[in-house]
Amino acid sequence: MIETPFASAKRIVVKTGSALVAEHGQPRHAWLEKLAFDIVSLRSRGFQIILVSSGAVALGRKSVGNSVSNRLDQKQAAAAIGQLRLMSAIGQAFEPHDVTIGQALLTLGDTENRRRWLNARATLETLLESGVVPVINENDTVATDEIRYGDNDRLAARVAQMMGADVLVLLSDIDRLYTADPRTHPEA
Repeated sequence: MIETPFASAKRIVVKTGSALVAEHGQPRHAWLEKLAFDIVSLRSRGFQIILVSSGAVALGRKSVGNSVSNRLDQKQAAAAIGQLRLMSAIGQAFEPHDVTIGQALLTLGDTENRRRWLNARATLETLLESGVVPVINENDTVATDEIRYGDNDRLAARVAQMMGADVLVLLSDIDRLYTADPRTHPEA
């Protein structure tokens, strides 16, 4: 019998990419409903699940009048608008299952500063102990370097480490693991 990482796992961090949760500036409700169903199913089998979700910028871009701009301030404004839409869509997906979600907006800096790391961990532990599914996203309105790269993968890895997760699952529309963005770094 082949043992998988899930065989003895108790705590799982699941990270979703923007392309999975948003399409043409709109939430992908059907996909989010399936994700919620899967998370609820895992929870019923005793797993604790932490969701790290990208998508705020993608869901807010049209509201600030830019569908393709890469200006940092426009991305941050789009994130401020899109984060509400993202959490609303995720909340709607979990609502039929009577599961409460809790939002946590973090930056990579929050995982590097000991005091903020401890505060974030305590909050996430309390949410899990209360039966709440934590939903984490980059705090793009204050992040600068991270938002330029759109890299929640690193944030998810740090959250997994912070929370002592047994498994980190990265859900993406990219079919490989790269060392950098292959569109701008062909050697990745």
